[in-house]
Amino acid sequence: MPLSVADHLGLGLDQMGPATCNGRSNGDVQNALGHPLDEQYLPCLESQGDAPSGPVVSVDDFAANRYPGTTRKIWLYAPPNRVTPAPNRLIIFNDGGAYLAREGPARATKVLDTLHQTGELTNTFGVFIQAGQSDVMPPASPLASYGLAEAQRSWEYDRLTDDYSFFLSDEVMPFAASQLDVKWSTAPEDIILCGISSGGIAAFTAAWHQPQRFQNVLSHCGSFTNIWGGHNFPYLVRTTPRKPLKVFLQSGASDAETLFGDWATANQAMFKALVYAGYDVRFEFGEGGHTLRHGGALLADSLRWFWPV
Repeated sequence: MPLSVADHLGLGLDQMGPATCNGRSNGDVQNALGHPLDEQYLPCLESQGDAPSGPVVSVDDFAANRYPGTTRKIWLYAPPNRVTPAPNRLIIFNDGGAYLAREGPARATKVLDTLHQTGELTNTFGVFIQAGQSDVMPPASPLASYGLAEAQRSWEYDRLTDDYSFFLSDEVMPFAASQLDVKWSTAPEDIILCGISSGGIAAFTAAWHQPQRFQNVLSHCGSFTNIWGGHNFPYLVRTTPRKPLKVFLQSGASDAETLFGDWATANQAMFKALVYAGYDVRFEFGEGGHTLRHGGALLADSLRWFWPV
């Protein structure tokens, strides 16, 4: 039997987590950032080529009806050339600045440039989106120590509601289409939702709620932990009729461990649940910590797995 609402409330599971407990805190995530075992992971070779560069347009203050009073930065990438009548594919990167950084661990636009040059991708656009910013705290925060930016990001990314899914489909995608002068493919297999940490679970949650629109999920060190109940996803995957999703998970043995849970074991549990339920899933479990370095090293290979030539 599932936990009753009365028992849930009686155990205080509806309450915000403490800033510290037993001498531990969410600051323990620092142990997994810049971990020495991540040094073995370098940006993939496709990020280092000299392919023609697709243009990137920056929008500094994109507002959101789903999250009133917030604005966020978005970057829009277009491929260096377009092929007609090929469908217009799209990758949405949560925490987009980390994936976009030209000298960062992923260098996603250079990877996309190279794969367009080799013909492994056609008409594949990118939306790199940051979490919202606001002058006021969101309606709730999962942890007492969270500041304004952390709380807003968590409100958008970590909750298991359909808010972020419809924010992407009803607000972000139409805006990007108008700015880039394209019409997106209506096939759900032509869209990838990607993110790291809370952005990773946000990608999965959005696809979970709208599999008819989003089929592909690329999660790096996804936060399938108890920030806003994400640790329940393995159970939901096992006990819900299988959805038409294709999921690529990445984590590492030195991934984060905080008051919210253990990221390495959470991703292992998520992978086992997806296998158990018969999903099309791939899991790359390395040695690194809570960074984008391993995911960046795998980025080109990840895209080939979703869209083989």
